[in-house]
Amino acid sequence: MSDGVDMRGRYDLELVGLTKKYGDTLAVDNINHLFQGGSYVCLLGPSGCGKSSTLRMIAGHEKVTEGAIVLAGSDVSHLIPAKRGTAMMFQNYALFPHLNVRDNVAFSLRMKGEDKATRDARANELLELVDMTGFADRLPAQLSGGQQQRVRLARALITQPKVLLLDEPLSALDPFLRIRMRAELKKLQRELGITFVHVTHGQDEALALGDELVVMNNAMIEQAGSAREVWTAPKTEFVARFMGGHNVIALDGGKVALRADDVKLSDQGLPARVTTIEYQGGHAWIGVDPGRGTHGAQKSSSG
Repeated sequence: MSDGVDMRGRYDLELVGLTKKYGDTLAVDNINHLFQGGSYVCLLGPSGCGKSSTLRMIAGHEKVTEGAIVLAGSDVSHLIPAKRGTAMMFQNYALFPHLNVRDNVAFSLRMKGEDKATRDARANELLELVDMTGFADRLPAQLSGGQQQRVRLARALITQPKVLLLDEPLSALDPFLRIRMRAELKKLQRELGITFVHVTHGQDEALALGDELVVMNNAMIEQAGSAREVWTAPKTEFVARFMGGHNVIALDGGKVALRADDVKLSDQGLPARVTTIEYQGGHAWIGVDPGRGTHGAQKSSSG
């Protein structure tokens, strides 16, 4: 790799000592991280952890207090958003209601002074990519929520960014459509081969999408790694609790994280009292109290 570009033309994104302050409030605290080019990365954490501020600094919509944002070997921290090589798909950035789908997608090219034939041709390519060709002449009000999201995605991609930034793009969708759209995002990222950085507070969404998860808390990165690594081997109590499916118990003077699906109810092991039983479809959630607080275990509903 040279200058942050690999042999397949994929661009690395690196955060170096990145810090953001709002007055006396520290929103992002000296974080360092390398996003591998061509990967799908999910930034996740509770509200106020700094994930959205980090994304907006990468995009250029928030000024960096300290540190650098390096894309393909160049510090882009001082550049305006349009010059960075990134594009951002906002959570609730409305489409222009008076423009049809094609013109919405092509709007940024219009602002750059591209002629109508060129911008229409490029918009049509993007609409084909997101499976919206048949809706090019419709107005946004004539589209479903999922279709509008595809149009927003095409609009973000028309500038041919090196990195696509997604700010909770699925949060406003119903659960069924959310699952469908995340499959489409994953497929699209693989086809394009560019880096996606996706902010979410949903653990299931991050596990389904992310080649890498970056878990943030209190303005810092708590843990970064593959989805399997973060889920099966949380490095801190916060990560274990936040990712869900783990019990953190005091044992032998320390704390241990146990996956709920690894906890067995038997006549051996620690004594405990069953406190709750919840039927959850394919499995049941059993709350037990071993005298150290209530913990959970999963059991197949068929068992």
